[in-house]
Amino acid sequence: MEISYASLSTAGPIREHNEDCVVCWQPQGESEWRERGAIAILADGVGGQDRGEIASKLACDEAVKSFLEAKPLAAPNQVLFQMFSAANVAIYDQNLKGHGAARMATTLTVCMFRHNEVNIGHVGDCRVYAVQQGRIRQVTSDHSYAGVQLKLGLITVEEAASSQMRSVLTRTVGQEPTIRVDYHTITVSPGDVIVQMCDGVWTQLTEGEILDVVSKQAPEQACPSLVRMAERRGADDNLSVQVIQIQGIERLSYYRGLPTYQKESPAVMGTEVEVGQVLDGRFRITDVISRSGMASIFKAIDLTDNSVVALKVPFMQFESDPGFYQRFQREQAIGQALRHPYILRMMEDEAVKKSRPYIVMEFLEGQTLAHLMHTIRPMPQADALKIASRVCEALHYMHEHDVVHRDLKPDNVMICNDGSIRIMDFGIAKFEGRRRLTFGGFTPAMGTPDYMAPEQVRGRRGDARTDIYSLGAILYEMLTGSVPFEGANPFIIMNSRVSGDPVAPRKRNDNISPQVEEIVLHAMARNPQDRYPSALAMKQELDNPEAVEVTGRAQRLVKPNPISGNLKRYRLVAICVAIPLIILAVALFFSHFRIARK
Repeated sequence: MEISYASLSTAGPIREHNEDCVVCWQPQGESEWRERGAIAILADGVGGQDRGEIASKLACDEAVKSFLEAKPLAAPNQVLFQMFSAANVAIYDQNLKGHGAARMATTLTVCMFRHNEVNIGHVGDCRVYAVQQGRIRQVTSDHSYAGVQLKLGLITVEEAASSQMRSVLTRTVGQEPTIRVDYHTITVSPGDVIVQMCDGVWTQLTEGEILDVVSKQAPEQACPSLVRMAERRGADDNLSVQVIQIQGIERLSYYRGLPTYQKESPAVMGTEVEVGQVLDGRFRITDVISRSGMASIFKAIDLTDNSVVALKVPFMQFESDPGFYQRFQREQAIGQALRHPYILRMMEDEAVKKSRPYIVMEFLEGQTLAHLMHTIRPMPQADALKIASRVCEALHYMHEHDVVHRDLKPDNVMICNDGSIRIMDFGIAKFEGRRRLTFGGFTPAMGTPDYMAPEQVRGRRGDARTDIYSLGAILYEMLTGSVPFEGANPFIIMNSRVSGDPVAPRKRNDNISPQVEEIVLHAMARNPQDRYPSALAMKQELDNPEAVEVTGRAQRLVKPNPISGNLKRYRLVAICVAIPLIILAVALFFSHFRIARK
């Protein structure tokens, strides 16, 4: 197997010490890959007086040592059991030697990569996600009391993410002399992505957001992006994440009792498309810009005029996926239909006889607005207004051409080196006259919680005013350095924007003028009818803020009630339960009445 690995572990914005430990061990030679494979380990320490940090480090060290001492080609679950047992005994023995000192323990999650499988051992509340065929699923279960409540249907997913019982672990490493381990096996293909993260990160993100990041960014970019998102949400714990992309696999089979191996790699990384190759006789591949779990973006030279372009080439396995291919075609169709200096330009390529699907785009150099906002928090008012005005100009053009972006966020706005901007990523855009996309569950199609409009939270498709709300949320963050709504998890954040309004911008940054505060709150009105009627109307006020009439929107803001949606749900559940009980009671009454008459 071949993998691309990246990780990031920090103390987080609140904690003084990082009690997490992340480790990756990869073999050097082909034979060792076949006999042992690679491992990625994540441990989240539990214990006072910095002993959690000792426990997590000790668990990782003992696990790696046990892994390397295991017999070659030993059964994966046997190796995992030995690793967990060694870690558990080491920490338990240290507790016995502590003589009254605070006991320590740790969670422990191990992914073993060998042949065409990922074998997972798990104890605690860190999580492993698998991203395959454009979909994400949680592989592990949380060993916390909140996890038990969730399984029993006593609480909802969003309530579990913010529950005080989430920190009450039902299973750890080092507390008892023996240990129970959960085992999982995943068969993987080239392009699949495995994500490991501690509870400090996953409680702040939705699965759709995780999918969106790891599908668009290589592991080394995805890790800091996920951590930054958790920090923006107000994470109060250590933050650790590991992203492992499967680059190639070997399938193991036996012929007359002897093992045989068959290698498989994604087409974009093998003989079909690689640096130095000329694609379809026209595009000479010169560099790899980025790789995600679903596609690669290459820098290339168009040999017809020697211009520099970017090529987005999906992995071969996704070309037969109807959902992915539909989104890919939509993105290309929208990009080719729009011609504006502030919108990513996609080239007309009807003259090219393509050997496979790919999109030809203009090549850009610069940084995303998300990176800029992370560096400068808050931004100067004049700069924020200028950027928002240019985005408004692009939005007005899009809306005039019947396109609604529906996922406008700082990651989808490029600030180019020449000072221009580009709106990017039209994969879930609404395009009148085109077939409607179908999605299940919470996916990126709904938008990103920090910037999505209330109507998107309610499951509606939205219109041009949906993009105006998202731009208002981006402008709010540029001016204040904070997202409009904060909460213990994304579900609370989404419900807050339905039930109330954000904190007035001037309360977070008194350098903001009352007129600019009025612009932000006008764009972010909960009711679409109360927002700017068009992006052009918003741009006119962004360009002339001194002429904006202050109507007192900041004084009429309503404090969010994040649990209001839950109360409505509970009332509905109570009604659904009560109706059958009433019917049963009435039936029993008449049955008893008939018996009495006889």
